[in-house]
Amino acid sequence: MRNSMLKFRRSTALLAALLTALLSTQAFAAQTIVTLYKNLQCTCCEDYVKYLEEEGLRVEVKPVRDLHAIDQKAGVPEALEGCHTSFIDGYVVIGHVPVGVIHKLLAEQPKIIGISIP
Repeated sequence: MRNSMLKFRRSTALLAALLTALLSTQAFAAQTIVTLYKNLQCTCCEDYVKYLEEEGLRVEVKPVRDLHAIDQKAGVPEALEGCHTSFIDGYVVIGHVPVGVIHKLLAEQPKIIGISIP
């Protein structure tokens, strides 16, 4: 009886830890809102938006005529500009940056404007 109770407690503790990790990851993703500005003629942005949403991020897409002006206002060097610019929790994210890198950026919160894969 003692062994079965010990196994039950371990199993319950393991299950609780797994559920906590899963729920905290989903809660983190659900709270993260991406505002993505894109050039009107760009089509690759839709694939990136789909990727972000599949990874659990909420994305608000804003097609614009002058993305360069948005990048300038955000302090993005011209050499790092791309066809879309995202704003995520105060950071600028340019290009098809993987979600894992975005999560790392948000977790570590370095003192930078943002990241870019032009």
